[in-house]
Amino acid sequence: MAGGKLRKDKPRAGGKAASSAAAPYQGGISFHKSKGQHILKNPLLVDSIVQKSGIKTTDVVLEIGPGTGNLTKKLLDAGKSVVAVELDPRMVLELQRRFQGTPYSHRLKVIQGDVLKTELPYFDICVANIPYQISSPLTFKLLNHQPPFRCAVIMFQREFAMRLVAQPGDNLYCRLSANTQLRARVSHLLKVGRNNFRPPPKVDSSVVRIEPRKPAPDANLVREFDGLMRICFNRKNKTLGSIFRQKTMLSVMEKNYKTLQALHQSQSNLSGDSKVGMDGLDFGDNGDDLGMEVDDGGDDEMELEDGDAGEVSEFKEKVLNVLKEGDFEEKRSSKLTQQEFLYLLSLFNKAGIHFS
Repeated sequence: MAGGKLRKDKPRAGGKAASSAAAPYQGGISFHKSKGQHILKNPLLVDSIVQKSGIKTTDVVLEIGPGTGNLTKKLLDAGKSVVAVELDPRMVLELQRRFQGTPYSHRLKVIQGDVLKTELPYFDICVANIPYQISSPLTFKLLNHQPPFRCAVIMFQREFAMRLVAQPGDNLYCRLSANTQLRARVSHLLKVGRNNFRPPPKVDSSVVRIEPRKPAPDANLVREFDGLMRICFNRKNKTLGSIFRQKTMLSVMEKNYKTLQALHQSQSNLSGDSKVGMDGLDFGDNGDDLGMEVDDGGDDEMELEDGDAGEVSEFKEKVLNVLKEGDFEEKRSSKLTQQEFLYLLSLFNKAGIHFS
């Protein structure tokens, strides 16, 4: 969130010191670390972000968390108009005061609200320094936005940014990497040290460029791909043969398989609630904003299915035959490319196994 000029703290009545949880700034506004309010204080860095964004004079720019408007002003200079979404009513008032009566006022629209719950208007490009706790849900909200935008240039916590751009074989390559890169081209633009903010956060940051792929992948493919990624990155450094032998995993997959087979056979119009999907599973990374997959190297939770009889064993054989057909049984998720994942998904679908 971009902020205004820094001023020395004024002593409070009674000589009490300011709270360590908030830092006073321009106009007496305090910014709270707990709300992700870290003010980008380096004007050269603001200029660099705007330059690297490639804003056109005809662009409608979406800014998230504009703060007191330093970045907002630069965006108004570069584009046609700015739509700024701000949760804090104090910042909304500050923005209105700053641009009221200026040539910028008719080109700035301020929306007060939670960006994750707000229906976003049309925009060509998003440029933002966001609260880091909303990084993952915001990224996918933007990727789901219609009509698609040209690109987003966003400041993230550095580790989250590195996961977005990680490639197969990298230590940080994970479900987040694979899902994002299926839907967008992602590139790292610049590293930003914590001392460029006030108050400084505990972590370094990075600016990332996200360009949605055109045409966008089919919505069903996106859901299926994510379902497969939930399984593959459950233990990303285990072989796929080991992962797909987990008893709990096979049980849920088989239940989904049987439901789909019954739907196809009956050709009845059942509600979507009757379809069993992968979303009900807890693989340990749901809700983790960094998309981290845990692999401690142990097999305590693997619960392998060995020697079970009946239909489950038949379904297990079907799954393992898919892995053998594509030569995936001894491969690891952390090494697979996007094309290999898509090929694996196509083999499962061919065998009548789905993940959505």
